[in-house]
Amino acid sequence: MADILGRALVDYHHGNYSEDIKTYSSLDEEDVIPLPYLFRNFDEMPRLEQKALKLAKGKVLDIGCGAGNHALYLQNKGLEVTALDNSKGAISVCSERGLKSLVNSSIMSYDNERFDTLLLLMNGIGLAGSLSNLDVFLRHLASLLRSNGQILLDSSDIIYMFEQDEDGGYWIPNNDRYYGEVTFTMEYKGEKGKPFDWLYVDFNTLQNACWANNLDCELIMEGEHFDYLARVTKN
Repeated sequence: MADILGRALVDYHHGNYSEDIKTYSSLDEEDVIPLPYLFRNFDEMPRLEQKALKLAKGKVLDIGCGAGNHALYLQNKGLEVTALDNSKGAISVCSERGLKSLVNSSIMSYDNERFDTLLLLMNGIGLAGSLSNLDVFLRHLASLLRSNGQILLDSSDIIYMFEQDEDGGYWIPNNDRYYGEVTFTMEYKGEKGKPFDWLYVDFNTLQNACWANNLDCELIMEGEHFDYLARVTKN
């Protein structure tokens, strides 16, 4: 399977930056992911991410670590951090940037250690893929926590992407899917990856899913644009 993200991260890290990653989604949106943004430092991060990093404690697992910005910040602060990503390219970049503990795996295949903090930033809960997978995903995350552990995650309520009527209601396609379920395809330097499912979940839906799985879910902070930071803990 083409490692589109990893190839782009390696190019940028090695000084071969000539274009960004293009994304195509089931919302009929074409967009780009600017590669410099994937190498941002703490001061360049959104407030939600900065807040999450300040709340991180103990032994940390950074899930979907990408180029390792969050993990590097915490490692430099003296925390014991493991950076996990399914992308071989991402893990090689993290290694070259000085991260000590690295895992090249999908999160659902990982069960090696227990942590005080799980980080799922940049809408890391999206890895659940769909609302129907959210319960299994949350239970697996909870199984990786130590007794007083926490999951810190951000996501967005993408209801704003749908048209509103005069009464303030939203026109959401009636296709039996939760409106936050999106399918993405990434393209880099003419090569397209396989489509993948991604989940944006509004806070109430996340909280209800947590309660259904004996987890507590607390709204820590709301962002500038329908996004939020939440903390999930064992009940």
